Order: sequence, then structure tokens, then C-alpha cells
Amino acid sequence: MAHGVSTKLIEFIEACPSMFHTTATIRTRLEAAGFEHLSEGDSWNIAAGGRYVITRNNSSVIAIRVGKQALNHEGGMHFQLTAAHGDSPTFKIKSTGELEGPGKALRLDVEAYGGMIDYTWFDRPLSVAGRVLVREGDSIVSRLIAPDRDLAIIPSLAIHLDRSVNSEFSPNRAVDLVPLISVGKLKAGDFEAYIAQEAGVDPSQVLARDLFLVNRQSGRIWGVQQEFVSAPKLDDLMCAFASLEAFMQAENEHCVSVYCCFDNEEVGSNTKQGAMSTFLADVLSRVSTALGLTAEEHLCAIARSMLVSCDNAHALHPNRPERYDEINRCYLNGGVVIKEEAGQRYCTDAFSRAVFVALCERAGVPWQSFANRSDSVGGSTLGNLSNMQVSVHAVDIGCPQLAMHASYETAGVRDAAYMIDALTAFFEADLAIDGADAVSIG
Repeated sequence: MAHGVSTKLIEFIEACPSMFHTTATIRTRLEAAGFEHLSEGDSWNIAAGGRYVITRNNSSVIAIRVGKQALNHEGGMHFQLTAAHGDSPTFKIKSTGELEGPGKALRLDVEAYGGMIDYTWFDRPLSVAGRVLVREGDSIVSRLIAPDRDLAIIPSLAIHLDRSVNSEFSPNRAVDLVPLISVGKLKAGDFEAYIAQEAGVDPSQVLARDLFLVNRQSGRIWGVQQEFVSAPKLDDLMCAFASLEAFMQAENEHCVSVYCCFDNEEVGSNTKQGAMSTFLADVLSRVSTALGLTAEEHLCAIARSMLVSCDNAHALHPNRPERYDEINRCYLNGGVVIKEEAGQRYCTDAFSRAVFVALCERAGVPWQSFANRSDSVGGSTLGNLSNMQVSVHAVDIGCPQLAMHASYETAGVRDAAYMIDALTAFFEADLAIDGADAVSIG
């Protein structure tokens, strides 16, 4: 089963070369399963038993499933939510993106999106993906492009020309990390013409674009015993995939189930479509209003709700174990990771941890704990950021992985399946939360 799940994960990642493709892939799958698309610019008609999907900026997506008994729940209506993110560290092509020379070379002018491990982008086949805004008559429309071709490479400088490369090299993003696309066959304007061709329009019709570099290395399951899965963008498409699988598998008539996949986590989430935006708050408020709840009843529903924030975790690196906490460390194929941090970079507390541990035990899913070494500061994720707009009980979890923010990452072949089982148990649980004093799990 684990290998089958990892194969589906790889297929999902290959369908999601940009955050815009991720949202389109998720929306297409949900609509095929009977979810109705709701536009934020239209009035919403929502009913018990209904299933809906909403997008913002075509790069973030929220899905809603209203249980038939959600309004009649003994403890009161509430939401059970998961949130992941669909963006990953990469390089964005600037609006004026062609660099001519030296000689006949044509290169792409790019800038960093997120905090990637720069050296992992050298000497591997790259393409581009994203959206192109084009003029069609009196309208401007968005088109997705993802050429299925190796278009560029970022070449290393030979060691003969930099003998210190293995001891001192620190790539300069404006000098060293510039993709090469031609040495004579293309001239200025040809790349832009190629993008227009991929969008199916004349170059004069292209008004703007959001294009990102894509690592073309395919995902794979590997190892003597096939223990590992490696692919680009495991952070955080692994959790976006697993939470979507769980959301679509689960059945719960007692609550409003919510699936979220946000854009821009890697650059702080403080955009109109990020986890810190009003997107989730707006959707939940409109759902409550459409179901006939008053403003006070909506706030009561929020107070009874729970969020599982899903973003991958740092598995113990076998070559550098000294970088990890002595006890709170996690391992590939060891199960779902619960993340905690006293400085609140993760949203887990004792209450939310207890609920999630109980759900893992009910599902028979192994779980692990992660905390940073006490003398180092780790990263943050989207749980606390979304809680700034929608304050609910929340726990931060993830799948353990190696090489986070590299252009090609590695995880355990069993962990996506563990995550799906744990989140299915969460979505199917009949939670009745009483403040921070007690919760019953039906």
C-alpha cells in the first residue's frame, strides 16, 4: 500500500509544477468528485450535505463539505480543518526576463522565491511553469503553461577556475544562479515569443506573467528495499496531497469539514491568498451566514473548531545528528511528526497535542515528536499565521523528510500513507470541544 500511495504522490507532484497548477489540479479533482465551485464574487447558496470548492488568485484553494447533521450537532456546529501549502522555494523569472551576453549567450533574469538551498539548483535540467495573462478582445484572461521540455540549466564554474569551491563557495544569486537557455540560436525576444507560443497566443497579446523555474528531475521510489521516495517539492506537496486524500476519503455528517491549500507560505503568508490573509476567515463566515447562523453563532462555531496544520518536518540526518535535539527527533518511515516550539513558531499546545495523539492511537498510526535544539531557532509554518485570522485549537504536524528546501528532497515511502490514515481519523472523528477544558471524540 505504501508504495502505491508514494506513486500517487509522485504523480500529484508532477501535475503541480507551480502553485497555480497545484490549485488547478486540486480543484479539478474536487469538481470531478462532485464539489461545486463557488466564486468569491457571487452570492453563495450552501446547504447541509453540500460540497463546495473556492479559489483565490488561482493559487490558493479551500474545499468545504457540510455534514448533513452539522447544524444539529449536540455540541453545536463546528469546523474540522486541515491546512497545507502549495508553494515551494524556487526562482521566479522577472517581468523583463532576458539577459543578453556575454557573447551570444541568452540567460534568464531570476530572483529567489523563498529560502532554497541554492547549490542544489546547479547542473540539472530546468523548465518553467506558471500563468500568463493575455488579451483576448476586450478581455484579459489567465492561461497556465508548463512546457514539457528541458529549457535551461544553471552551470557550475569548473573547479579548475575556482579551487576553493569545495571549501568556500557561497553562490551569488545575481551572478552564479542565472539560467542559461541559448548560446546563439536565440536572441532577445525569442524566449518571450516562446512563452506566448506555449500560451497559444501572439506575443503582442501577452500582458504579464508569473513564471517560476521547475526542476525537471522526476520523482522516484528507491533503495535496496525501496524505503525512500524522492522528488521536487515534497515540502509541502506531500502534505497537500495527503490531506486532500484524507479529506476525500473521510465521511463525517456531524461537522463542516474544511480542506485548505494556501499559497505563499515560503515567503511569509502575508498576501491576499496566504494563510495570514482573510481568505479562510471570509470563507468560514460566508458558510455560516449561508447556513443561517447569526454572527454570534458563527463565533461559537469557531470556538468549537480545530485545525491541523500540515507542513513537513526535519527527519534526523544520519550524517549530522548533532544538529538535532537529543530526544525530540524524528525518523523517516517513523510516522506522523508532531511539532512543538516554546516560542510559538508552531501552534501545538498540550490540548491540541492530546487530541491528535488520541486520534493517531485510534487509527493505529505511529507518531513522533520534533523540537529544535534549545540553542538554535528553526523555521515556522502556517498554523499560527492562519490562527491570526481564525483563532481555533490547532496542532502542527508533518511528514519527516531530508533536504528540506533543496530542489530535490527525500522522505520515507511509508509516511504519506501514515499521514493519510491520521488525517482521515481526524476528519471522521466526532469532536465536541468544550473550551480548553475537555473534548469528547465520538
